[in-house]
Amino acid sequence: MWPLISPPLLIFFRNTEYRNQTFASGFILLGLTDDPELQLILFGIFLFMYLVTVLGNLIIILAVILDSHLHTPMYFFLSNLSFTDICFITSTVPKMLVNIQRESNAISYTDCLTQMYFVVFLGGMENFLLAAMAYDRYVAICHPLRYTVMMNPSICIVLTLLSILSSMIDALLHSLLVLRLSFCTYFEIPHFFCELAHVIKLSCSDTLINNIVIYMATFIFGGLPFWGIILSYVKIVSSVLKQPSKRHSYKALSTCGSHLLVVSLFYGSVIGVYISFAVTDSTRKTAVASVLYTVVPQMLNPFVYSLRNKDMKEAMRKLSVGIV
Repeated sequence: MWPLISPPLLIFFRNTEYRNQTFASGFILLGLTDDPELQLILFGIFLFMYLVTVLGNLIIILAVILDSHLHTPMYFFLSNLSFTDICFITSTVPKMLVNIQRESNAISYTDCLTQMYFVVFLGGMENFLLAAMAYDRYVAICHPLRYTVMMNPSICIVLTLLSILSSMIDALLHSLLVLRLSFCTYFEIPHFFCELAHVIKLSCSDTLINNIVIYMATFIFGGLPFWGIILSYVKIVSSVLKQPSKRHSYKALSTCGSHLLVVSLFYGSVIGVYISFAVTDSTRKTAVASVLYTVVPQMLNPFVYSLRNKDMKEAMRKLSVGIV
């Protein structure tokens, strides 16, 4: 048995052969499959998804910046969401692609902790930005005459900064608690990135505090924004139903369509991962399911907003004409 090793001194040498290689210092990401042929296919699929995500979200950001008609709170939050999506997928997929290309699943302790921090931080950012966008739609529909006052540029910036600060606190809290853990003999993470729960499971220390904090942080930093979104849409629907004109009701709800679809993609995928974790004992299947919230929503968000939003379509058309 290997001796107990503390995280700051997590430099060890494994003489055991793992996939024809000898690894030193850190963890081993088992990825989505062991089959070399499937890994090549996954490399192509994830490279395509990564490039589409980055390009699509960059187009959204450029369109918002260059088109003065989009200089509104809704598109301000959308551009921030697009930037967060780019960072989110960049925190996981490139490392996976490099590992497949190098035929090496090793990741150092520092890189693993850093990746874990950014996954938690950026996931929290998505959560809070979606809540801010829901609040924006609530004010626009329920308080249209006070919209410019209640959603002025200063308020938008404050909401964004609060999102960043809250997400940083959440991620830093989990990271510092992982630093106190020790890892003894088992260093294989059944995932394609360093996911917080899987890293904690590898520890031979008492992880009760870590698990308690995870539940508390999920309720505070995850649950409160989610219920804020629910409450916003309850009030929106209530306000719309009171309007005498069906035409105005439809127009009001149509402005929420894209956001509702993005919210459904994000929270639906997260719920899907938790359901898969509950109904299956296969950690590999759970890793596959986690693709739903770390890759798929980030790739589809630009398409949702570009295909369902007339202002965004027009801005993209102007952008494409300007580029050509």
